[in-house]
This record gives sequence, structure tokens and C-alpha cells, in this order.
Amino acid sequence: MLQQIPTQEVSQLEANLCNAFVDPTRILILYKLNEHPYNVTELTHQLSTTQPKISRHLKILRNLGLVRTTRQGVTITYELADVRLIEVLDILRGVLRDSITVRANLIETLQVTRLA
Repeated sequence: MLQQIPTQEVSQLEANLCNAFVDPTRILILYKLNEHPYNVTELTHQLSTTQPKISRHLKILRNLGLVRTTRQGVTITYELADVRLIEVLDILRGVLRDSITVRANLIETLQVTRLA
């Protein structure tokens, strides 16, 4: 695992990459594409949202290099560029779960203290 403190430039590149994770729709798209490749219409149905919204988020993910495309006639199919993205999201989910547990335990402790 990398332990070296990154340069400003590398930190900016990392921040740009993390931009992919700031919108729940983009996260859901990444998880869907982990199942198998989809085109825009299929993702629209899978995620029950509009085509412009899916297209906008796919453009961002593509510009970040997180998805790649294959064209067959007029249909463009999207797939994950790197499955490690899902590992990153799973790690973040674990951190979130642990953070929620710590907060819940703190609230419980405070409630018990007030009752005592």
C-alpha cells in the first residue's frame, strides 16, 4: 500500500478521481456496470431515472477514465474501466458503516449516562 505523501499535483488528480463518487447516481452506475456492460437505455431502466441524467453522469465517468465504451452500430455500451473501483467503493462503505456504528454507540452511551 502506498504510504508516501503525494505531491500537490497527485493530490489534485486524486481529488478529480474522487469527484466520480460525489453523486449517488454515478455510484449506482458504477455498481451496475460491475454486473455487466449496459447501454444508456438499459441503465435508464435499471436505475429508474431519465436518459439525460444517465448520459450526463456517463460522460463524467468517461472523462475521468472510469468507464470505457464499445460501439455497435448506433448503440454505445459502457463498461467499467477497472474493477478496482468497486473495491474502493466497498472500502468506503465499510468506513461509513464503522463510522455509523461509532456514532450510534456514542449516542447510546450518552443516553445511558443521562438516565443514570
